[in-house]
Amino acid sequence: YGGTSVRSQLANLSRGCNMLIATPGRLLDFIDRGKVSCECVEYIILDEADRMLDMGFEPEIRRLLGAPGMPDKNTRHTLMFSATFPDDIQKLAHEFLRDDFLFLTVGRVGGACSDVTQAMIQIDHSEKRDKLMELLSDVPTTKARTLVFVDTKRNADFLATLLSQENLPTTSIHGDRQQREREMALVDFKNGTCPILIATSVAARGLDIPKVEHVINYDLPSEIDEYVHRIGRTGRCGNLGTATSFYDDSKDGTLARSLVKVLSDAQQEVPDWLETCALGAVGTHHGPKGGRFGARDARTTGASGGRSNRETGDYDN
Repeated sequence: YGGTSVRSQLANLSRGCNMLIATPGRLLDFIDRGKVSCECVEYIILDEADRMLDMGFEPEIRRLLGAPGMPDKNTRHTLMFSATFPDDIQKLAHEFLRDDFLFLTVGRVGGACSDVTQAMIQIDHSEKRDKLMELLSDVPTTKARTLVFVDTKRNADFLATLLSQENLPTTSIHGDRQQREREMALVDFKNGTCPILIATSVAARGLDIPKVEHVINYDLPSEIDEYVHRIGRTGRCGNLGTATSFYDDSKDGTLARSLVKVLSDAQQEVPDWLETCALGAVGTHHGPKGGRFGARDARTTGASGGRSNRETGDYDN
């Protein structure tokens, strides 16, 4: 992966391996240098596949799967994993999968795990800092690992500094931090040196941090699938967790209907005020781009009729 020494990684590769875990950019670099051959590849696994095929990664994935010597899709095994798989991304994925691929769902695709207790707090932006400190006040004693998500890198660093000054041991992780700094922040978070981690969405995907007890959405994301990924950092592997989200009427209204459905699907309490916000929100459907997370195989069709507004996310007659 990038941000670390090419020389040391090449030295490790020179010893050979049966499994290679890599980011697309660094792997393509090594393939172009002739340091990695694809001729003996039997399995290709894309983790967080919806993001890999979206967000600008698609050209790199296309280059990688078409690299010299790479077995074609009918010869190799291609596996894709994600908690959300919108229909448009599924259709793109079909290009890289066998025609008879298996679409397997475990639990509720695109939905929140019922082991996570979700709470929504309606709050003005100016009150967020005080409320955050209130929620975190017992962390120095309990050492409960708490992951706080914010919108911007600047706010991540600002809140980390502010909380540390209030004797709340905190670190931060975001895209502007060097790889070494990110790794140190994660080590401090995992070992309890800094049980509070302020993060942008760079940490929402792919990180498996044991025993995260509390996720706080200081800023809600703009899309509901990102919300699902964020709160999925807790309540993992049968453990219980809590997710608390600050809802600001002035900026989060477009998410209201989607939040109602995610909460009701996970058998969580839906606040009356959130129902009211959902009824007055712009838009009709639940999920990004009008979709439903790709909870079903896009190759099949079917009607969902007869369900309530909360179940379908549809509030217009």
